[in-house]
Amino acid sequence: MNTEINFILNNELVSLKSNPAIVLLDFIRKQKHLTGTKEGCKEGDCGACTVLVGSLVNDKVEYKSVNSCLLPIGNVNNKHVVTIEGINSEAFTPIQENFINEGASQCGFCTPGFIVSLTGYIINSSSYNYQEAENSIAGNICRCTGYTSIKKVLKNLEEVLSSNNSSDKISELIKMNFLPAYFSEIPKRLRELKIIKSNGASSEIQQIISGGTDLFVQQPDELLETETYLIANKDLSFINVSNNICTVGATTTFEMIKASPVFKKHFPRLEHFMDLIASLPIRNSATIGGNFVNASPIGDTTIFFLALNSTLNLVNGKGKRKILLKDLYKGYKNLDLNPREYVESVEFKLPGKNSYFNFEKVSKRTYLDIASANSAIYLEVKNNIIYEAHVSGGGVSPIPLYLTKTSEFLINKKIEPDLIEEAGQVLQNEISPISDVRGSAEYKRILIEQLFKAHFIELFPELIKMDELV
Repeated sequence: MNTEINFILNNELVSLKSNPAIVLLDFIRKQKHLTGTKEGCKEGDCGACTVLVGSLVNDKVEYKSVNSCLLPIGNVNNKHVVTIEGINSEAFTPIQENFINEGASQCGFCTPGFIVSLTGYIINSSSYNYQEAENSIAGNICRCTGYTSIKKVLKNLEEVLSSNNSSDKISELIKMNFLPAYFSEIPKRLRELKIIKSNGASSEIQQIISGGTDLFVQQPDELLETETYLIANKDLSFINVSNNICTVGATTTFEMIKASPVFKKHFPRLEHFMDLIASLPIRNSATIGGNFVNASPIGDTTIFFLALNSTLNLVNGKGKRKILLKDLYKGYKNLDLNPREYVESVEFKLPGKNSYFNFEKVSKRTYLDIASANSAIYLEVKNNIIYEAHVSGGGVSPIPLYLTKTSEFLINKKIEPDLIEEAGQVLQNEISPISDVRGSAEYKRILIEQLFKAHFIELFPELIKMDELV
C-alpha cells in the first residue's frame, strides 16, 4: 500500500508515493544516497543513524533526535528531516571543528550520529549544560575513542555557548555557524507544504503502527509486505487534565511525558524514572500506546501506568469503548483488541496529597537497557494506613502483570516491616517467572521482591529501614 508523503529533507522538498513502512534510514541511504547517516546495529542501540526530525508547532519548528533505522518514512510526513549533510555548510561547524581538534573521531563511523545528536541538543537547550549535553549523546556509541576526547568536545562547547541565550535560537546558531542559513526558511516552507492527513484504518489494514521502535527491530521485512496504518500521523500526542483526570494521547512519546509539567508536578522523581528507559532518540520516537499494545512483559511505561490503575480509550471505525489497562492482556502477546481497533488514549486519576508512587527497574546495565525485572506502586495512605493500593511487576509473568492479590492484601493495613514481608509472600504466589537470557526464574523472584521492598524504603524512609527488610 503506497501513500503520498511530503517532507523536507535537509534543504530539498521530497514528494513521493511510498510504502509508509520503509524505514527512513533506507530511503536516505539507498534512494537519496546520503551515506553520512550510517547503518550500524539497525536496532536503535548505536546511534550511528541519528537524524533530526522537525515538526511545526505554533509557527516554530521543534527538532528531535531520532534513530532513522526504526522510523517509518510515513511518520516524517509534513516534517523537516536533517541528516549530517544538512548540517554542513561551506565551513565546518564548531562541533565538527572540535571533533577534529580533539581527536574525537577515529574510524569515523559513529561521528555523524554524535554531531547530529549534539546539534539537536544545542537547538533545544535554553542554556548549555555539560551534564545535559552528555545525556543527549547517551544513545550514541563509539568503539574507538574511549569517550574522553568526546567529553573534551562537550567542555569546549560549554565555553562557546555559555552566553548564548538568544530568544531567536535558530538565527543565533546560524550566525555562529552551528546551522546553515536555510534553517531560517524551514518554518515558512513547512507552513506552505501540502498537508497530507492519514485516513482511518481500512478493512485491509493488517498492522497498526505507532512509534515502531520495537516492531521495526523484530519484523522489519514482514512490515514491508503488510498493509500498515500509522497512527502517529493522527493528532494523538497530548497530555490533558480535567476534573483531576489526566488523559494522555496514544502517540505521546516517552520524552514528552518526561518533559510534561503535569507529570513533573505529580511525579517528583519522574526524570529519574524516565532516564532508566532507553536513550533520548528512542524516547523521542517510542509512544505509550505502542508500548501498551506491544505487550512486552517488561514494558517500562506499561508497568508505570498499570500501577496507576489506568483506563484505556479504544477506537475503531465504528465506535469507542473503555477498558482497564490491566484487562488488556489475556495472555502472552494476546490482547483484548478487536480488528482495526487501537488505543486512542490512556487516563488515570492524578495523585493527591496522600498519594505515593514509585517505579523501580533492574537491568544488566543501569541505563539504556531492557529490564530484567521492573515494578511500580501507587498507594493512598492516611495515618500510615493504606486505603488504596496498586502494584505492578514486569519480567515475572507472560504479560505485564497487575498484582491483584498483592494490591488487595495491602489495603487497610498499617505500614510496617512485617506487612511488607507478608505481602512479599503473597507476591511470590502471584508471579510465574521463567528463565531466559535476562536471568533465571529464581533470580527474578528475588529481584521482584527486592523491588517491592525498595518501594517502601524509598517512599517511607521514616517508617521502613533497609536493614529491617534484609
